[in-house]
Amino acid sequence: MRRILLLFTALSLTACSSLDVVKDSVSGISDYFSGGEDNAEPPAILTEIASEIEIEKLWSSSTGVGANEQTVKLAPAIYNQKIITADREGLVQARHLVTGDKAWEVETDKKLSGGVGVGTETVILGSSNAEVIALNSETGEKRWSVKVSSEVLAIPTVEKHIVIVRTTDGTVTALNEQTGAKLWSYEHAVPPLSIRGTGTPIIVADKVIAGYDNGKLVALDLKNGKFAWETTIAIPKGRSEVERLVDLDVDPIEVNDVIYIASYRGGIAAISASDGDGMWRNENISSYAGLSNDFRYLYLSDAKSNVWQVDQRTGGGLWQQKDLHHRRLTAPATYQNYVVIGDFEGYVHWLSSTDGRQLGRIQVTDSPIENKPVVIDDIVYIYAKDGKLVALKAK
Repeated sequence: MRRILLLFTALSLTACSSLDVVKDSVSGISDYFSGGEDNAEPPAILTEIASEIEIEKLWSSSTGVGANEQTVKLAPAIYNQKIITADREGLVQARHLVTGDKAWEVETDKKLSGGVGVGTETVILGSSNAEVIALNSETGEKRWSVKVSSEVLAIPTVEKHIVIVRTTDGTVTALNEQTGAKLWSYEHAVPPLSIRGTGTPIIVADKVIAGYDNGKLVALDLKNGKFAWETTIAIPKGRSEVERLVDLDVDPIEVNDVIYIASYRGGIAAISASDGDGMWRNENISSYAGLSNDFRYLYLSDAKSNVWQVDQRTGGGLWQQKDLHHRRLTAPATYQNYVVIGDFEGYVHWLSSTDGRQLGRIQVTDSPIENKPVVIDDIVYIYAKDGKLVALKAK
């Protein structure tokens, strides 16, 4: 471990780019975090199940190279009955939700790394070259592009014609949605070592809520960027820098003015959106994939790819599904009585929200699925790492 840390220092690693660099230099270090082949516990082998539902593939399309085997955050977004995707090489497409037919396509010629964000007739994307690009959401025509402080790995968020961009150096920048003009910025120090990735800020009651790699959750005023409150979600523990990783790379969610957030190793928590006060904390369940919710419960895949149902009021775990252990699950999506989740071999799993049992599965690609499934009108949209976009429906 000391040799690995010395190598981190020698390579002058900064912010969230650290693990990608070391992956090429130290065999197996990335698998420490991803549950890969060097992990003591291999991914669970899928066994035959008695399917209780029929999963229909409505349509499937290729939307480019996807993430192109890179660790970037390119997720589809829904706007005006279209699903919009972006790939690593700069290709942006809009397709009709029902048919999958292409509405428009544009080549930005940018190394895209964060998106898709949508605003008022605007598609917002971020690049590895510290650029933010805005397109017309109806035609794909470029509206503007501006430089920001560093690489954009979070999905831009838009509210009240203000674009919020979180960059890997810890800066939150607000831009005018129509022109790209800078409105304000807020800088926050980030630790020298962290997992590559950045949680997407959310906006609640005119506050920008952003998580940081030191375990802090920060609230800023949407209009002027003034500091509102800060709270500690996860406390670093351990003797080495690797052991002390507690990144808040999970996108927070908000339900009835309560913010729910998970950290890599520091558990999950419920925070009051108005003042940052903690309502509960469960240090026994950690996640770097993400959360979802229904009317009463939270659902998440933990750091070992076990799926949990958690009570929103107390944080207590209600059921745990272990059959997909170490399959590098996405964040779950919920609808009706289903919990839908993708894995590293391109399978999409349907679980019962009642008890977590497996109801059915379908393989849509050989590539990993890393993005949370998107659900609208009881149709599940899957965007895989190879750029395949698939629409599914359960019967």
